[in-house]
Amino acid sequence: METALTRLVGVRHPIVQTGMGWVAGPRLVSAAANAGALGILASATMTLDRLRDAIREVRSRTDAPFGVNLRADAGDAPDRVRILLEEGVRVASFALAPSAELIAELKAAGVVVIPSVGARRHAEKVAAWGADAVLVQGGEGGGHTGEVATSVLLPQVVDAVRIPVVAAGGFFDGRGLVAALAYGAAGVAMGTRFLLTSDSTVPDAVKARYLAATVRDVTVTRAVDGLPHRMLRTDLVAALERSGRIRAFGHAVRRAAGFRRLSGLTWRQLVRDGLALRHGKELSWSQVLLAANTPVLLRSAMVDGRTDLGVMAAGQVAGVIDDLPSCAELVERIMREAEEVLTGLAGLGAAR
Repeated sequence: METALTRLVGVRHPIVQTGMGWVAGPRLVSAAANAGALGILASATMTLDRLRDAIREVRSRTDAPFGVNLRADAGDAPDRVRILLEEGVRVASFALAPSAELIAELKAAGVVVIPSVGARRHAEKVAAWGADAVLVQGGEGGGHTGEVATSVLLPQVVDAVRIPVVAAGGFFDGRGLVAALAYGAAGVAMGTRFLLTSDSTVPDAVKARYLAATVRDVTVTRAVDGLPHRMLRTDLVAALERSGRIRAFGHAVRRAAGFRRLSGLTWRQLVRDGLALRHGKELSWSQVLLAANTPVLLRSAMVDGRTDLGVMAAGQVAGVIDDLPSCAELVERIMREAEEVLTGLAGLGAAR
C-alpha cells in the first residue's frame, strides 16, 4: 500500500512503531522495520554511547529504513543529533517540537524530520518551519497526551497542513488504518500495539498486566509528573494521587537519585530538564523532579518487571488487545484486514 508516508521514508507499509522509552530498543525496532513498518528507536532513556551502539545494532539486524526519537528540549539534544548524522539515520522524530534551526540542520543532511504534536496550531508551526511530516496523537494515545480525540484532531490537522500526516492514538488493526486514510492521513503510528508483541523486550509479567486490562483500567493522571499522562491504573498511581506534597516530594527525590545514577546526569542537568518540561505549566518542585525522572518509573516496569514500583504508559487500545503476535504477523494482519475492508467498501459502492 503506497502512501505519502511510504514514499517519504521508503517503507513498504504505512505503519509506524513509535519511540517508547525502555521499550523501543534495537530488537523491536529492527523487527518492525523488517516487517515493512517504520521502526523508531527511543533515545531519551539512553546514554550517548548507548544510543550510538543501539543505532549500529539496529543496522546490523535490518537493511530497512528506521528512525530515532529525540527530546528537542533535552540539554544534550545537539550531541544526539550529531550521532544521528554521523551514523546516517534516515528519520528523526521528536516528542516535542524541534526548533526551526534544528529542523533545517537535519534536512540539510538529508534526514526526514517528523515531529509529534497534539494540537493543530503545533502542526501548523512545525510545517511552516519545514518539517517533512507530522505525527498527530489524539487523547486515546498512551503516555503524555491531550484532551482531544483522534477522530476530532486528525481531520483538523489534515486540513491545516500540506505535509503528510501520521495518525496516532487508538489504532491497533486494519480497520483503524483504513479509517485514518479516509480522514486524509498517510498512515498510522502505534505504540501499545507494538509493545504487546513477541518481539518486545518488556517482561512477560508486565505484558500479562496489559493483556488483562479493560478499557476502564487505562486512566489519565497528573499525579506522576504534573502533566496529563495516560497509563494503566495501578496501586502506585493510586498512592501518588493520594500523596500529600511532602510525601510526593520525598518520593520524587528518591526517584530522581535513581535516574541520575542510571543516566549519568548531574543534579543540575536533571533539574534543568525538569524545568524545561515545567515551562508554561504550573508544576510544584516535586512535579518538576518527577517530570525529569519519569523514565526511571517507566524503567521499573518495562525493564525490571516491577509493576508495583513502576508506571505503565498505555493507550486506551490496551483494553482491546488480547494477543502477542510477532511484528511480522501483526503488520501482515493489519494490511490484510485493511485490504479486506477496502474491498468490502468497494463492493458496497458497486452495489449501490
